[in-house]
Amino acid sequence: MYRYDLHFVFRLIVAGVCGILVGLERKRRAKEAGVRTHCLVACASALMMILSKYAFDDLVGEFIKLDPSRIASGVASGIGFLGAGMIFVYKRTISGLTTAAGIWATAGVGLAIGSGMYVLGLSATLIILMVQFALHANVRWLKRPKVKILCLRYQNNDEGQPDATVIFRELGITVSDVSVKKEMQNNVVEYRYVLEIPPQLEESELISKFDCDCTLTLNE
Repeated sequence: MYRYDLHFVFRLIVAGVCGILVGLERKRRAKEAGVRTHCLVACASALMMILSKYAFDDLVGEFIKLDPSRIASGVASGIGFLGAGMIFVYKRTISGLTTAAGIWATAGVGLAIGSGMYVLGLSATLIILMVQFALHANVRWLKRPKVKILCLRYQNNDEGQPDATVIFRELGITVSDVSVKKEMQNNVVEYRYVLEIPPQLEESELISKFDCDCTLTLNE
């Protein structure tokens, strides 16, 4: 029995190491969940799988049947509350989504190793690390356009204003939406553009294309 327990302890250790490896990458990028969180999730998931699969062997009999997956199945749904606490939405930006997915995936790694499927668990850990390192948002070919709102305000009788659409075309900017608002009392016209700006384009370069006597704001 003692050697049997040591085998379970070894599974917990392997699961914890896998969680640490995933957590190190998240900590390196200063994310919400780091080494301790991922290690605990992996170890706890492995423990739940071990308990679900082996803890009630002594109760099974001719008239007693057990579902060995019942405890383990609760991990997949129960880990959701932890991942949900790491997702934040600010304006048009969502942060923490990858970390939350990583927590859920780490729980799966723990379940696999807890059930004794070492190759599957270690392979999943390797895939998670490859995705987080190789497919990170800082990779140039994965960068998406920045969505910005550009407001131009100037006097209605101003002449010689630059053609905004021509400037956008020259800079490779896509216009998703445009609206015009007139303030009759102040004789002011406001153009509001929703733009998709290429990642490599500096905002200062766009601003410099317009006359300085125009009121220009650039917000997410």
